[in-house]
Formats: sequence, C-alpha cells, structure tokens
Amino acid sequence: MTPMTALTSPLGRLRWTFTDGLTLVGRELGRLRRQPGEIVAILVFPAIMVVLFGYVFGSAIQVPGGDYREYLMPGLFAMVTFTAVQGVMARIAADAARGVMDRFRSLPMARQAVPFGQTGADALGGVLLAAIMAATGLAVGWAPHRGLARAAEAFLLMAVLRYALSWVGVYVGLVVRNERLVNQLAPLLLPVTMLSNAFVPTGGMPGWLRAPADWNPVSAITAACRELFGNPGTPPADAAWPLAHPVAAVLAWSAALLAVFVPLSVRAYTRRGR
Repeated sequence: MTPMTALTSPLGRLRWTFTDGLTLVGRELGRLRRQPGEIVAILVFPAIMVVLFGYVFGSAIQVPGGDYREYLMPGLFAMVTFTAVQGVMARIAADAARGVMDRFRSLPMARQAVPFGQTGADALGGVLLAAIMAATGLAVGWAPHRGLARAAEAFLLMAVLRYALSWVGVYVGLVVRNERLVNQLAPLLLPVTMLSNAFVPTGGMPGWLRAPADWNPVSAITAACRELFGNPGTPPADAAWPLAHPVAAVLAWSAALLAVFVPLSVRAYTRRGR
C-alpha cells in the first residue's frame, strides 16, 4: 500500500487522526505547564467546593441516611465533571479568536484531529480533577464504602460522561467563536448543576421543577456515584427512571451526546475552513 493510499483508506485516515490528535493533546498539556496560575486554580477549586458546600451549607442542611458531606461528595464529583463544557468551549473559542485554528488548517494534518485533541486533553485534565476532589473528600471524612472495584466503576463513569460533555464544549466554542461571549455564557451552566439532586434531594421540589431535575444528567451521575460509592441518598421507590437506574442513564446520556455533538463539531470545524 502506498503512503497516499494509506491516508485515503478508512483505517489510514483513522490512524492519521489519532496520531495528530495525540500531538495536539501534548500541545494542550504543554500549554498548561506554561500557565501555573491555571494549575493552582485546578488544585484549589476542589478544596473550595468541599469547604463551601460541605461546611457552610452542610451546617444547616439535613439529609436522610447520614452525614451531609457523604451525601454531598458525589454531587461535587458531578459538578466537576460538568466543568468540561466550560473549559473546552473557552479554549476552542480562544484558539479561533487568535487565529490558531487557521494555522492548524495550513498544516498537513487531519482536520478531525483538532477537536479530538481538545477533548482528549480535557479527559486527562478531568482525571486530575477527580483525583484531587477524591483526596479532598477523604481528608474531610468522605469514603467509598462498596470496595475498590465499585469506586473504579464510578470514576470510569464520570470520565465517560466528561468526555461526552467535552464535545458539547467543542461545538459551542466553534459556533460562538468569540472568547468574550463564551466567558459570558459560562455562568449559564451553573443553573444546570444546581437544578439536580447534587446538593439536596429532589423529592421536596414542586412537581414542575422536580421533573427536569430528575431527568438532568447531573442527577444521573450523582445518583450513580452515590450508588457505587455506597453514600447516602438512595432514591425513593417512586423515583424517575434516571434515578432508579442511574448507571444506565449516564451511559445513555453519554451515548446520545456523542452521537449528536461529535458529527456536529467535526462539521462545524470543517466548515470554518471554507
């Protein structure tokens, strides 16, 4: 097979995209090393969340089944998982605004490698965030109670959902293209995480608010983590399907997000070069 044929075959294009994507993952990690302030923010953010919600709010909130910090930690894991959207869309918009995307297009590289590289780098960053959050939780008394295998399953589930959410960030960043506007859109993600079971049970919400909260993917990943970690927060017998089957719900949400936003993101990136 000639080199040109190798690049035009489906397997050759896939290998080319994967190789160039890994190169761009290295670029993103190198950029992070050159910005120590961002590293400090990554390290401090989990501790702030645990202290703010666990001790400030936790002193006034009672939950069925145990300590509020044990109830809270899965919700904070979910909140950290959803930072993928904000982080990726900000980096994509910044690269577009500064002409980095145009320079990538002038290079002999796979077009799909740019979004794949961004999402791959975010996946690695998500592993670091989850590890820091777990260490912070252990320091304040949280612990997984169902063994190492179940805990590993919970972290893997978070990684899968985070990767799917990162493609939402790619698409929004490519469509908006404006770094300042993307930063203004970021606070809109907060209500998504708050309208869930991450901080309080949804059973006490009015019906018109409880339904979207129960079907929120934040609620699904939170409930899945509580189940796999063995933390308080068992859903009631009449819980909505995503809360009664949270692991399946997270996998379904992840598959749906990938099916919709991977092709949209690749098409949006390709069209920018025309």
